[in-house]
Amino acid sequence: CSFRRPLTPSPGRPRRRRWYGHAVDPALVTLSELASEHHDVIDALRERGPVSQVPALGAWLVVGRDAAVEVMRDSERFTVDDPRFATAQVVGPSMLSLDGQEHRRHRSPFAAAFRPAATAAALGPRIDAEARRLVGAIEPDCQADLALGLAGPLAAFASMIALGLEPIGTATLLGWYRKIVDATERSSLGLNDPAASLAADTAMSSLTAAVAEASERPDGALAQIAGLLSADELGSNAAVFLFGGIETTEGMIANLLLHLLLHPEVLARVNQDRGVIAAAIEESLRLEPAVARVDRFATTDVVLAGTSISRGDFVVVSLSGANRDPNVYRRPHEFDLDRVGEPAHLAFVQGPHACIGAHLARLVATSALSAVLDLLPAVSLDAGRDAAVEGIVFRKARSIPVTWGSAAAMG
Repeated sequence: CSFRRPLTPSPGRPRRRRWYGHAVDPALVTLSELASEHHDVIDALRERGPVSQVPALGAWLVVGRDAAVEVMRDSERFTVDDPRFATAQVVGPSMLSLDGQEHRRHRSPFAAAFRPAATAAALGPRIDAEARRLVGAIEPDCQADLALGLAGPLAAFASMIALGLEPIGTATLLGWYRKIVDATERSSLGLNDPAASLAADTAMSSLTAAVAEASERPDGALAQIAGLLSADELGSNAAVFLFGGIETTEGMIANLLLHLLLHPEVLARVNQDRGVIAAAIEESLRLEPAVARVDRFATTDVVLAGTSISRGDFVVVSLSGANRDPNVYRRPHEFDLDRVGEPAHLAFVQGPHACIGAHLARLVATSALSAVLDLLPAVSLDAGRDAAVEGIVFRKARSIPVTWGSAAAMG
């Protein structure tokens, strides 16, 4: 740590000529391009209107904010309760894949058990301590991957203690979760992978057994829920809780850190004024939601933003597209801490399926960023290594290579 290389953040990938400045034929869009050139592709599709039929997805893709809100708020015309819903195929029926009374029966016990104020009081200090422990462990090295060393482990830790799964350990829980989410993403994209499905089934069996055991401890959150749901329902909804608790939160942390590291002047402002951390988190969520889309199925023939959609059609709401709708947000592709007078982002969804753990995710992201600012002096991206957000269903920076100086050297 006695020296530091001069670092220059990567300016990001240049726009490809194919996408820039004109509408694109949706039939030409590929899954690979949606993953690696996500926002450029969505911008090009938006030139055709807020809704386009994209054969690569086998779905109508909604990229306009108003249309996205309409779909998410109307569970009677646009439902998740369909045999094709990917998450249900992997984890079984849950609050994420049901609507109406059954949805409320599955969701209400978890919403009651994880009320914001009580959750923050019970878990906040432990999450703060774990964030500082994780960052403190890498601090002497002067280089690390913050996605692997902080974002993933901290998100898993928060989910673990929230559900009372401490005997499992974060590494095992994270391993189960990776298998479940891999199979879910493949299913959502229409990719048949028997090996991934088998691995997810095994992980779900292990998770369901661990959740059942945890629910027998009277002091845990799951004990409040266990009497209201069957063992399988409890396991399925715990898996869904992990989707929010791990995927959303891990992605939030990783994308937030990358956004700030790519904008050193903003990072310096946040470091000097911790009161703007909340604004930084919200702007990062708008710019790059970790869960980039939600899936729905039309229950009837319907006209959405002037587009006729038939009963049974698959409808994909692009949260990442809605959050960068230029008809709603000024300079939608820019990271701006001072946005005022604009609607809230949709990263946590709207309507009956709005995320019940949004408050916990924000708490964990705040702890992670605060620990980095406090313990890693002059942290910067490692200019010699790549860092980018990628993905279609789940979008996050899978690697954030950084270096920093020692506190002694900087002082």
